Amino acid sequence: MPSPLAALSPLDGRYSRTADPLRRYFSERALIRYRVRIELAWLEALAAERAIRELKPFSRKTSAAFARLVEAFSEADAGRIKEIEAETNHDVKAIEYWLKAKLAQNPEAQRSLEFVHFACTSEDINNLSYALMLRESRDELMLPRLGEIVAALKTLARRHAALPMLSRTHGQAATPTTLGKEMANFAHRLERARRRIAAVEVLGKINGAVGNYNAHSVAYPGVAWERFCRRYVERLGLAFNPYTTQIEPHDWVAELLDAYARANSVLLDLDRDLWGYISLGYFKQKLKAGEVGSSTMPHKVNPIDFENSEGNIGVANALLRHLAEKLPVSRWQRDLSDSTALRNVGAALGHSLLAYASCLRGLARLEVDRERLAADLDANWEVLSEAVQQVMRRYGVPEAYEKLKEISRGKRLGRAQLAAFVKALPIPDEAKKRLLALTPAKYTGLAAELARRV
Repeated sequence: MPSPLAALSPLDGRYSRTADPLRRYFSERALIRYRVRIELAWLEALAAERAIRELKPFSRKTSAAFARLVEAFSEADAGRIKEIEAETNHDVKAIEYWLKAKLAQNPEAQRSLEFVHFACTSEDINNLSYALMLRESRDELMLPRLGEIVAALKTLARRHAALPMLSRTHGQAATPTTLGKEMANFAHRLERARRRIAAVEVLGKINGAVGNYNAHSVAYPGVAWERFCRRYVERLGLAFNPYTTQIEPHDWVAELLDAYARANSVLLDLDRDLWGYISLGYFKQKLKAGEVGSSTMPHKVNPIDFENSEGNIGVANALLRHLAEKLPVSRWQRDLSDSTALRNVGAALGHSLLAYASCLRGLARLEVDRERLAADLDANWEVLSEAVQQVMRRYGVPEAYEKLKEISRGKRLGRAQLAAFVKALPIPDEAKKRLLALTPAKYTGLAAELARRV
């Protein structure tokens, strides 16, 4: 086994520890194991069908042996299957031969050897394997990791719900918000994106060479094959697709991968905003003993976690979007271009997982610099020109916008200058009093309430 230092992909080298949880779903060994699982489940389903008289339902003992074969599936088992594949030049056929050799050791299963892979095309096994791989990795790993980011953002949102912060639209000082509200925005967006990923219906089929149950119907014309296959697919926890060619058309896979890419785009926006807030000094980063920020500048504490997250999202989304566009397209009843493309799904999710982990590390290191936030607000009293203008409009002062524009556009507007402007306005004293009491830090609208509610 090559050293991680010799790995071609950073997922198997530099970042192998972070990407490791995906191996149980998308490694070559995992794919083979899922195929074995599907083949054995199909054999058991056939044996339970009374109309197939040549088979009898397996005993609990044999069913348990089948389950152990999947649960205990080893590196050596996968290696043996790869040896058979080297002879057959066909990956699924190699699994059929390996299974027959294994089942031949069981007296009860031995009578059923010719029903291993009965009426199946390779894609019957593959599409169901990938369906389980994608569903289980989504539900058990990817969604929980995204949920951790959402939870971290909600914690920040509620903790800093009322902490005022200068907004920046077009990079320029703008109407104040609160730090918590900005975190709440991302928590809400990511939560919606997470729900979209979770809502994608995972489909499967097992209907033969071109999707018409041709071989099934000739061998056993008395079996209601479509109904039988629907039950089998649904017992796997998948939705049944009744209309396919040789391949399940992968439309649902495209929907899922696109949903991941959209969630990643939200995360990319978060990474860049947090990078910017660190640059502005709104956030400091907790120091880590022994860590170096620059090989030559000792003072540096770089936002590397958010940069790492951003870089991996770029790689992930390039793969995710390519696969989402490519997989639903197959010539006539099938070509093999989907087969090689599907093998890259694990890499796409691997880079997504790296991005999630990096973002979480970055979030855990953030410390708010309240003094910097307050100083930035105090240096930009011109942001209150919006508030003054709206009160002027309420009381019918003509050309309210134009009058504020004259004293504030592209200029620094100090507290004293703004107060003098307000005092001279032909508006009720009560309105003047409210405006004179207003500061940039107090001009945050409903931001705190919105942040606490997320």
